[in-house]
Amino acid sequence: MAAKTHRSLKVGLKLGLGVSFALLLSACGNRAPERDLEGYPADEIYKRAEYEISQNDFGDAARYFSEVERLYPYSDWAKRALIMQAFSYHRDRDYENARVSAQRYMDFYPADEDAAYAQYLLALSYYDQIDDVGRDQGLTFQALNALRVVIEQYPDSEYARSAVLKFDLAFDHLAAKEMEIGRYYLKRKHYTSAANRFRVVVEQFQTTQHTPEALHRLVESYLSLGFTQEAQTAAAILGHNYRSTQWYEDSYKLLSGKGLEEKAFENNWLGAVYRQMIRGEWL
Repeated sequence: MAAKTHRSLKVGLKLGLGVSFALLLSACGNRAPERDLEGYPADEIYKRAEYEISQNDFGDAARYFSEVERLYPYSDWAKRALIMQAFSYHRDRDYENARVSAQRYMDFYPADEDAAYAQYLLALSYYDQIDDVGRDQGLTFQALNALRVVIEQYPDSEYARSAVLKFDLAFDHLAAKEMEIGRYYLKRKHYTSAANRFRVVVEQFQTTQHTPEALHRLVESYLSLGFTQEAQTAAAILGHNYRSTQWYEDSYKLLSGKGLEEKAFENNWLGAVYRQMIRGEWL
């Protein structure tokens, strides 16, 4: 069904509008669907919705698809219209209604082959609202959860690979938020609060691009607090895994300026990270 649904966007209008569809097009003009559509067959209303998509009028398309579902609730057209509602709402950036339509599709047709697409649209409706680091991260967590469902429940679908890529980007986004807050505290010399944020990145977001900087910022924070062993351990991890980075060079200068060198001390939380990242003792 997924392939058929998507093909209909490309070829549906090439099949001929027919007399009744031409009348529907003429009768409705540029108006959104109203309650006078009861006299039209489901396929003709559906074609009108496809026409609106071809005109990039996704809001009206969604409303025509909803009319198909309302007037012919138990038909195959209604099922097709519901997934296209979700698609149209998403393209119209009406993310809340996109989620509602996608969720209803999964509730009504959980075993249908388009259920994977519905779940992917639901995930996108969260993901596409993650537009900058400064926004509330609740949407990011919801995007991650929805993308995880696509990956775990539909691993063989055509959407799984895209979901994995977007999951990684959303995960990186959360780490970026922690870094932003940590830098804020560090700049204002709230070293303990800063270190706590950078610790989150090192412990929970090790696979992201922010880990080298987080380790360096821990060196900065802990040296400012006088916790030299923690600073040396952070530098040891940084030197082992990211020696070629500017972050390592900056940490090396900070330590050497105080007569210290990178060294792993295992009597702190970074010692556990060192054992995991360097020795692989979590295996």
